[in-house]
Amino acid sequence: MKLSIAIGALFASSAAAFAPSAVVPRTVSTSSSALNSFSSTIFDVRDVEFADTKEQIVKGGRDLFPLLPKAFEGIKEVGVIGWGSQAPAQAQNLRDSLVEAGADIKVRIGLREGSSSFEEAREVGFSEDADTLGEMFDIIKKSDLVMLLISDAAQAALYKEIFAAMKPGATLGLSHGFLLGYLDSIGEKFPEDMDVIAVCPKGMGPSVRRLYEQGKEVNGAGINASFAVHQDKSGKATELALGWGVALGSPFMFETTLSSEYRSDIYGERGILLGAVHGIVESLYRRYQRQGMSPEQAFIESSESITGNIVKTISTQGIKAVYDNLEGDDKEVFKQAYSASYLPAKEILQEIYDEVSSGNEIRTVIMHGKRISKYPVGKIDGTDTWQVGEKVRAERDEENIPLNPFTAGVYVATMMAQIDVLLEAGHPYSEVINESVIEAVDSLCPYMHYRGVAFMVDNCSFTAKTGSRKWAPRFDYILDQLAYTAVDNGKPVDEDLISAFENHEVHGAVIECCKLRPTVDISVDSASSTKEIVIQ
Repeated sequence: MKLSIAIGALFASSAAAFAPSAVVPRTVSTSSSALNSFSSTIFDVRDVEFADTKEQIVKGGRDLFPLLPKAFEGIKEVGVIGWGSQAPAQAQNLRDSLVEAGADIKVRIGLREGSSSFEEAREVGFSEDADTLGEMFDIIKKSDLVMLLISDAAQAALYKEIFAAMKPGATLGLSHGFLLGYLDSIGEKFPEDMDVIAVCPKGMGPSVRRLYEQGKEVNGAGINASFAVHQDKSGKATELALGWGVALGSPFMFETTLSSEYRSDIYGERGILLGAVHGIVESLYRRYQRQGMSPEQAFIESSESITGNIVKTISTQGIKAVYDNLEGDDKEVFKQAYSASYLPAKEILQEIYDEVSSGNEIRTVIMHGKRISKYPVGKIDGTDTWQVGEKVRAERDEENIPLNPFTAGVYVATMMAQIDVLLEAGHPYSEVINESVIEAVDSLCPYMHYRGVAFMVDNCSFTAKTGSRKWAPRFDYILDQLAYTAVDNGKPVDEDLISAFENHEVHGAVIECCKLRPTVDISVDSASSTKEIVIQ
């Protein structure tokens, strides 16, 4: 069955299947018992204090690779299906880690017949001659672990054929909860006779590979990952999920559910991770020029200030350090921007969360896929903002990028609003911080810093690209119309809002996560076996 035909059939019939469903927030426990409590007989499960809660994680590292054969017990053949954002990185990391561990496990790539990605897979060592590359359904039939990393829309189109092709006792592995959201919307479920797990790196695929490569000499580095055990018929699903995360090079892994993962993930990429930061830069670039700055200086004070200073501070010192490091008038400017921007940003962010939770945003992705052959994804860095940015980057003085306090106030307010929406919906701190902070500062913004917004957005999944393009203009508009006008009209700073920010419990939780950050900073321009996407 051709992938394109299957997706077309899905798009023609499935949009009406979605209906809004009630969102039932889970209250974050403040008791001494750990949230997301899980156990492992292979890996060390440790408690971590995040604000007023205790959660459990597994800390990764290459020193754990000798444990991988035990974690993958019963798995002889792994099929990585697809070659999008995540599949190239995960397949190579998993293959390399299992070889280093001495595990007798074959990692194969499965692609649709005729895919142009066959050549890319061959370039990084997978081949038909070595029986590590083949047609996707042939690979699925052979695999003990099927890592389904085709696009979300393709998963929704082909899930019946995929489930039917899997051999008895095989495990379905996902890196996103989208498929569960789709199945829930049409009243269907995963087959009950299989394990269903997810390992979800909190960053785009190329960064998963780059940090793995760059951390080889320092006991590993990579992208944090959540994991979920949706069905555990074998009783071994948790160990396999943890082993998968360790093999990817994740600095730490935390437990979630498929439902919680897709709600937070689809929401986050439309917010501060991709869509919101794009909208913030566009709006501030225009604002600073209206105030008399040259285009070049306006870009430096908006985009460069975020990617070259603000996020680097957050990555190593936490969100509040951006504010604490300011003095005098700069701190007052931050307060004005934060006070004016928090509520407008939160209004859009709450709308996004509701759209995701109701199934509407999943439907949007599927409908967009229906139109993709007629309206292909276009470039998003053709505006004056990003054209000027190209010139600024060519002349950049990396050591002297300013921290603009107004830019900082807008960016931090939006990040905090995103955090609060997730916390109010009951997501645990580990998930909230990874989806709102760590992924932004350690995976995504370095790509925008290196080559602009399109280089960041377009190396993410189809679902992420779709959402970012849809919601970025909403942030641009509401900040320009409500936040900046409030400042210009002299609206007083909301001191209660500033006090809430200063005393927010998330700051302590972010500091704990900073201690668990990758052992190296990602280098986007270094040699790598990964290939980034550049839309012409």
